[in-house]
Amino acid sequence: MNFKKLFICILIPIAVGLISTFFTINNMQIFQNLNKPDFAPPAQLFPIVWTILYIMMGIASYLVYLSDSNNETALNVYAIQLIFNFFWSIIFFNLKEYQFAFYWIIILWVLIFITTLLFYNISKPAGYLMIPYLIWVSFAAYLNWQIYILN
Repeated sequence: MNFKKLFICILIPIAVGLISTFFTINNMQIFQNLNKPDFAPPAQLFPIVWTILYIMMGIASYLVYLSDSNNETALNVYAIQLIFNFFWSIIFFNLKEYQFAFYWIIILWVLIFITTLLFYNISKPAGYLMIPYLIWVSFAAYLNWQIYILN
């Protein structure tokens, strides 16, 4: 196990999340004032869940990165989905474009799904590590749509 490479692979998605949060932190209070569906989790839950998901994504990317398989396409799609992940919160919180954010998160979901399949084909554990992220973004997309409808 190469701990330095593992650390870097985990640091990349965490950095994406932290930088995105840096750009949106002043507008995240908006979430508290939005009309939300009854099943919306408390705002405090989001950073906990995202941190866990980013760690899992990092471990998954590490497994793919170290594999002997041709991993270039998988890692490129992974990078693209990280970019889409980064910009979703800016679209939602800063721009308050809830409908556009919903369409954006659908594209993100597709990219995560493709990444999950590509990772699974290279390393089954890596593919499995991506499933909670896919499930959470599915829930986030539904929540995004409901917020759009209610606001």
